[in-house]
Amino acid sequence: MAQNLGEVDVIHSHTWYANMAGHTASLLYGTPHIVSAHSLEPLRPWKAEQLGGGYKISSWAEKTAYEAASAIIAVSDGMRSDVLSAYPDIDPAKVITIRNGVDVARFAPNDDPSVLAEFGITGRYAMFVGRITRQKGLAHLLRAWRDVPAEFGLVLAAGSPDEPAIGDEVAELIAELQKTRSNVWWIKEMLPHNKLTAALTHADLFLCPSIYEPLGIVNLEAMGCETAVLASRVGGIPEVVSHGITGELVDYDETNISKFESGISEAITRLMSDPELLTRYGKAGRLRASSEFGWDAVAATTLSLYQNVINHR
Repeated sequence: MAQNLGEVDVIHSHTWYANMAGHTASLLYGTPHIVSAHSLEPLRPWKAEQLGGGYKISSWAEKTAYEAASAIIAVSDGMRSDVLSAYPDIDPAKVITIRNGVDVARFAPNDDPSVLAEFGITGRYAMFVGRITRQKGLAHLLRAWRDVPAEFGLVLAAGSPDEPAIGDEVAELIAELQKTRSNVWWIKEMLPHNKLTAALTHADLFLCPSIYEPLGIVNLEAMGCETAVLASRVGGIPEVVSHGITGELVDYDETNISKFESGISEAITRLMSDPELLTRYGKAGRLRASSEFGWDAVAATTLSLYQNVINHR
């Protein structure tokens, strides 16, 4: 990667392995290097299960690239605070918050019912979309669902487990629920865009039980589809989901997981029992996504940062 970057004016990298390529190219050619911080290795210790000793390498690569970068884009104010906490040697002036956006023309209400027929989905349901990883909190949601009234369905668009243990745990929890409930559907393959937006649109409630989430763009995608959101109050999620306006937030405390899971089940039950409130949250969510998270503003701010680091090289 690095050897192909000799003719560019600025290097912009995402994720630790690309960060190291950007850092190397910056050293080779004297080109400004900007890092986008979507997540931090020190805050994802469960990756040691997935990468083994490779986790030490990814952590070293990230730290090295971040500390040497000309600028760091944090995708939320929460992410900015995490960067400065994890890497205290970094100058705070070079860490800039530029939130991710959503294309509300692509993520928009889609009433096509064919996806429901394809997977046999009937009745009212809440939905989860995401990878099977400890970070996304799916196992917590599944344990919480035990206490949700059986009249409410659950659609899980979830695949690609990070490592076998979490994959097995999630599969067992889903199988347990499906033994007594016919309205729990597990879609393991990645849904094509049109089917995803249709499933999100028909959902009464979108669920994001993440235990670590620098921004949570999936919430913006659900909001774009005019679906209410219930999410955990972690990272940058509160900067996206406005509590009591576009959805609601559940507090997460790693020292009291049972309280977190019971909070999820209680909130789901209450919200699913109030369709009018969910409709209000959904409409407000699309308005917020459209007015505050458009890509045009993101692009303009990013280009301004490019010009600034080029001018100061």
